[in-house]
Amino acid sequence: MDRQDNPDRWVRIHTFESVFEMDIIKDALEREDIDYRIKEYRDTAYDGLFILQKGYASLSVPAEHEETARKIISQIRSLPYVVYSKD
Repeated sequence: MDRQDNPDRWVRIHTFESVFEMDIIKDALEREDIDYRIKEYRDTAYDGLFILQKGYASLSVPAEHEETARKIISQIRSLPYVVYSKD
């Protein structure tokens, strides 16, 4: 069996820039019933030192859902980001 034909294979498809982005994408994947795994890069011993280099966390999905998950992420990342001031 070819490695790419393995239905149990997980594919790393995205690196989150922030916890905010992670929460939005997790919610969208859950609404579509797509399983996911997240590996956070924060390390309490280094107080988040490596987040700037590696990103906040990485996202992996089953290979069978890779295309759909990539489309969801692309759609979310194309949305305008609006920050409202309290002033």
